[in-house]
Amino acid sequence: MRPPERSAPTATFTPDWLVRQRWFRAKRRPVAVVVEADRAPLGGDAWLLVLAVRYADGGEDRYLVPAIEEAARWREPRDGDGAWRAIVRLVAEGATIPARAGRFRFTAMPALAELLPPPTRAPGDLEERRLRVEQTNTSVVLSDRLILKVYRLLETGENPDLEVSAFLTEVGFVATPALAGAAHFVPADDAVPYAAAMLQAFVPSRGDAWAHMLGCLATDLATATEAAAQIGAVTSALHRALASRPEHPSFPARPATTEEAAAWRADAERELGDAEVALRGAQRDRLLRLAPSIRARFADAFGSAIASAPVTRIHGDYHLGQLLVTREGGFMVVDFEGEPARPLAERRRPSSPLRDVAGMLRSLDYAARTAERGAHVPAFDAAGWLVAARSRFLGDYDATSPDEGLLRAFELEKACYEVRYEANNRPDWVWLPLDALERLCA
Repeated sequence: MRPPERSAPTATFTPDWLVRQRWFRAKRRPVAVVVEADRAPLGGDAWLLVLAVRYADGGEDRYLVPAIEEAARWREPRDGDGAWRAIVRLVAEGATIPARAGRFRFTAMPALAELLPPPTRAPGDLEERRLRVEQTNTSVVLSDRLILKVYRLLETGENPDLEVSAFLTEVGFVATPALAGAAHFVPADDAVPYAAAMLQAFVPSRGDAWAHMLGCLATDLATATEAAAQIGAVTSALHRALASRPEHPSFPARPATTEEAAAWRADAERELGDAEVALRGAQRDRLLRLAPSIRARFADAFGSAIASAPVTRIHGDYHLGQLLVTREGGFMVVDFEGEPARPLAERRRPSSPLRDVAGMLRSLDYAARTAERGAHVPAFDAAGWLVAARSRFLGDYDATSPDEGLLRAFELEKACYEVRYEANNRPDWVWLPLDALERLCA
């Protein structure tokens, strides 16, 4: 009997398949063709595929697709297939495996020896459990010991998620999962490698801080306020850790330059302009009435006493969803990739820690307004609770008051981003950041 004819991976992983994936970043660009750029064997029927996505308007992205070849056809790995274990094994071995053109390089970090000690260092018995959450990458838990994050979009250069996690593990910051290993794809021309995967300690949790905060707001406002204080303390510890080695070339701690302040103002005004373009009708008119006041706030904040503003590496996409609530009730900071829509070089750029502070304050506002709209708490006063939550968060963040003008400017910038996001994705929610802009301008 003739064996079935083998199909190419691109017969399964088509443009239609690709645009349906949560992790595909360019859903608004028409895909012309998907071609196989490279592949490497993981062992057995498992492979790592590098797919080149070519767009109808020009340009190309590369995506990493772990795959199983089964009965001459291709599919994504399922739990128990062993593809994810194979990646962990290669990390533990510090292996390099050849692809058809380039190669994959795997690196173990010192923490792996504690997380996967002998005789379990050979990870063949680890149980695979892929997380079914919406995100821009793929995460797999292995026997509640390790979590493997596979980066789908291959971006040239240092991945901030890996870079910051490695730094924080090295300096002993315990409120983030320890980095255990990494994988990189090295193209055939030996150009700058692409980050392909990260292996970390798995942290058993009750879920993220967004769900936790909404639950507290529905049942116990005092607990919600205390959680805001705890998050302030964790945020302060994170920023101290990121500033702990100012001599490190990639993790400086210094005053802002005039050029940086000008760039912050330009970025903020660009966000405002994008928000204006995203709105229509009465909502746009409402924002246009606020715009002169917003621009004046930007001019004042980014133009005065900026030399005293510290600059360090920051989280870059900081909100309640980026914190895990541990089983003991503490908080762990995760996901240092930054805002996925921004270029990688921009996400690695040092900035003001107050950007993170502003992001978390906006997230607390979102939680409170969501709870108020949902009527989870009888006669819940979101504005009143936010006064207390903001005070506790900032009080536990820093004993000295932050530059209030600069902080408000970053909050305004974030709210402008939220207006654009909601207009493009959830038009019924535009009211929330528009209301916030009015309050911040008052």
